[in-house]
Amino acid sequence: MPVKWMSVLLLLQMSCYLRSGSCGKVEILGRPTTMVDTMKKAEMWFIRSYWDLEFPRPTLPNIEFVGGLHCKPAKPLPEEMEEFAQSSGEHGVVVFSLGSMINNTTRERANAIASALAQIPQKVFWRYDGMEPDTLGPNTRIFKWIPQNDLLGHPKTRVFVTHGGANGIYESIHHGVPMVGIPMFAEQYDNIAHIVAKGAAASVNFHTMTSSDLLNALKEVINNPSYKKNVMWLSTIHHDQPMKPLDRAVFWVEYVMRHKGAKHLKPLAFNLTWYQYYSLDVIGFLLACVAATIFLTIKCCLFVYQFFVKKQKNKKE
Repeated sequence: MPVKWMSVLLLLQMSCYLRSGSCGKVEILGRPTTMVDTMKKAEMWFIRSYWDLEFPRPTLPNIEFVGGLHCKPAKPLPEEMEEFAQSSGEHGVVVFSLGSMINNTTRERANAIASALAQIPQKVFWRYDGMEPDTLGPNTRIFKWIPQNDLLGHPKTRVFVTHGGANGIYESIHHGVPMVGIPMFAEQYDNIAHIVAKGAAASVNFHTMTSSDLLNALKEVINNPSYKKNVMWLSTIHHDQPMKPLDRAVFWVEYVMRHKGAKHLKPLAFNLTWYQYYSLDVIGFLLACVAATIFLTIKCCLFVYQFFVKKQKNKKE
């Protein structure tokens, strides 16, 4: 296997392992360890984000932002989907997906979603694996799976309704499609908050969402040209990089392999004890200096008082 593809495979395996969220004891190369210990040994960190979504902040030299490394050009849609998309005319289509972890929802909420989608002139591709809602409109088609990247890259796509996962957010930015965010858990709230702050999306609360809330958000994003303008600006930033995110990730993986690690980029904070990390030893030393200064000041004042004031009193007596 070529080194480049070995690097990509290693990156994907590390990503899946970290995303599992396991913090208990595991076995690495047959030796028991913990997730925290394993993370401390990391030579390089890949963050699935970039400055099109993030706000400026200082970072360490062993951190690389590789948001959108999975993005790629759109491929032609299957014939049935292409016909449905073309039937939308000038209104275009809406892509609705809450990710692979949410295949369905309660019947009440599904009816609320279907009712909102039925009231827009666009045709809707809805990824949904539950029972067909009673309020499903003729403009909406349900699919158990959709080629999300290809749909977002289709010229007729007007808006993407998403839960705010990193993959969907970056595919939407990559193709310049404004969003309606319905975050539900984990980093999704943060992702949607960022994209809303950038002016490229509207947000709806999943737990309190009504049919009117979703409908108003869709109309706002579809009919207000500022959302499309802002997401195209983010897309320009995303594409205007000296290296593609995947190539940058591959370079740094191979860099670590070539140099048998990247210790010269790794911060020494991991080698500090907990009291050193929080500067408790420094704080303790400063408090001791302050206490010593106060003690000496009081002693000096008492000495002066005893030497001069009492001496004068004794003379008077």
